[in-house]
Amino acid sequence: MVVCQGLCKRYGAFDALRACDLTVTAGEVFGLLGPNGAGKTTLIRLMLGYIHPTAGTCRVAGIDVVDDSVAVRRNVSYLPGDARLPRHMRGKGVLEFFAAMHPDGDLQRSLDVAQRLDLNLRTHVAFMSTGMRQKLALAVVLGPRTPLLVLDEPTANLDPTVRAEVLQMVREARADGRTVMLSSHVLSEIEETCGEVAFLRRGVLAHRLTMSELFQQHRITGDLDRPVADRLVDPNSDAIPMQFADRLVCSLADDAAGVSGASGSNSSTTVRLDTSGDLASFLGWLDDLGIRRMRVEPLGLRAVYDAVHFGQTIPVGVSTAPQGAMHAAGTSRPSEETVS
Repeated sequence: MVVCQGLCKRYGAFDALRACDLTVTAGEVFGLLGPNGAGKTTLIRLMLGYIHPTAGTCRVAGIDVVDDSVAVRRNVSYLPGDARLPRHMRGKGVLEFFAAMHPDGDLQRSLDVAQRLDLNLRTHVAFMSTGMRQKLALAVVLGPRTPLLVLDEPTANLDPTVRAEVLQMVREARADGRTVMLSSHVLSEIEETCGEVAFLRRGVLAHRLTMSELFQQHRITGDLDRPVADRLVDPNSDAIPMQFADRLVCSLADDAAGVSGASGSNSSTTVRLDTSGDLASFLGWLDDLGIRRMRVEPLGLRAVYDAVHFGQTIPVGVSTAPQGAMHAAGTSRPSEETVS
């Protein structure tokens, strides 16, 4: 559905997007993650032909966005992160206006979405709350049955119940065979809906993963005798069995408060083990190690997000991207920065 090759956007000396190679398969929900200013909106606007690339190409539904951006937008329904609606119109009038504008507009579907979101369409836009305007924008965008649906922060300013309903509509769009590109800062929403995720950082597509791979990752923490822990984190040690070597990353806890016991060779320390694959095969070995106060939890998208954007080691099993998925990924080690 979307194929970007070497896509770049430069403003003077500033690179808003650099050498982006991205493929989005038809019929999937694809997530875009990254802090504010990472390049997500720039990528979307390039895809839709609102701005022209400095270099590279992009095709949407087989159409080159530079050659015929109008044809591209016929195939797309787009919710921008800063959607503006006519303030002098009532809600129903807005739906009628946009349904008539888009070639695939469907007023009844938009009205049905508004009803599902519990939106009063008799109110003027000028008198709507921020959340009501977001619902109205969603009703506009979810009306047309376009092959591609692009949603930039679709659940912003919505209460939890309405958020859940919007995510259900995303899943329904996928079930209908449509492709959805979803940009969100709410990681749990990405985990619930997306099949694949790309991470943007400072204009570079820095990492990509399949969610099915992520769901096989677990983080185990617990206390170990210090000599045993030191052997596990020693790269020259054979403490980790061969069958686990490529599925396990061991490290000592960074938090000094996690260290317990008396000082000396028999003191204990907190270790962290990131695992990939079937967890059951590790349990017997962990028991033999003598690990205490063990806690097991799914790794989750937050751990990968932090690893990408804070320069940490990307957890085992999720550190590779499909062939050709990225260009310039991992060209430099990210430095610490604030994540929005």
